[in-house]
Amino acid sequence: MASIHPTAIVDSQAELASDVSVGPYCIVGPHVRLGAGVALLSHVVVDGRTSLGSGCKVFPFATIGLPPQDLMYRGEPSELTVGDNTVIREQVTINPGTTGGGMITRVGNNCLLMVGSHVAHDCTVGDNVVMANNATLAGHVRVGDYAVLGGLSAVHQFVRIGRHAIVGGMSGVENDVIPYGSAVGNRAHLTGLNVVGLKRRGFKRDDVHTLRNAYRLLFAREGSLTERLEDVSTMFHENALVMDIVGFIRAETSRAICQPWNGIDG
Repeated sequence: MASIHPTAIVDSQAELASDVSVGPYCIVGPHVRLGAGVALLSHVVVDGRTSLGSGCKVFPFATIGLPPQDLMYRGEPSELTVGDNTVIREQVTINPGTTGGGMITRVGNNCLLMVGSHVAHDCTVGDNVVMANNATLAGHVRVGDYAVLGGLSAVHQFVRIGRHAIVGGMSGVENDVIPYGSAVGNRAHLTGLNVVGLKRRGFKRDDVHTLRNAYRLLFAREGSLTERLEDVSTMFHENALVMDIVGFIRAETSRAICQPWNGIDG
């Protein structure tokens, strides 16, 4: 049977797994689903059509699933889903989707959302993503698996952050950051590859070396980005990691690609 503190308010229509723990002064709305082993520590609000996967842990004063901060929102029954084993620290806010963005916000498995971080409406956050203290995603942002967003960073709406990329603290990101890339600054620019992160996750030395060669060619000063992209595609067409970057750049997007400030960095 779920453990519910006497001071908690849990709507009778909410779906709770048998081993859920709801701490003091939490509020759980009628359309909420809490998976196996979910723990709401205290003073947590979970509302809206929100689903938390198994093993999620939510710390005090987090507000999950409240209406999006979008002037176009008109109360439509949009959703928010959070994957398994994601940790949501104090004062985190996550909003559901809107009609203009597919009606759903998604946060993946094994993520860590640190104190005060924010995931706005219609965002898609992959697995194993880390958002440090007060990192902020505007609406419609897409964050790839294993990406890291530094403290106090802010990501513009509709921006894509590629998988295994890192955004430095206090950066303002208004353009797409390539997979495996490292971006920093206001406004953010590429500073090379996320080499430290790649090594920590077990990427082979040869793979990192190949990515570096492709990066230097892709962001060289000579020619246009389109021309350099064709050259990289030809030279590295058999390398899945490089082609991941190529596919990311070629994908349809409303934002430009984040680039080095003055030619090649890293």
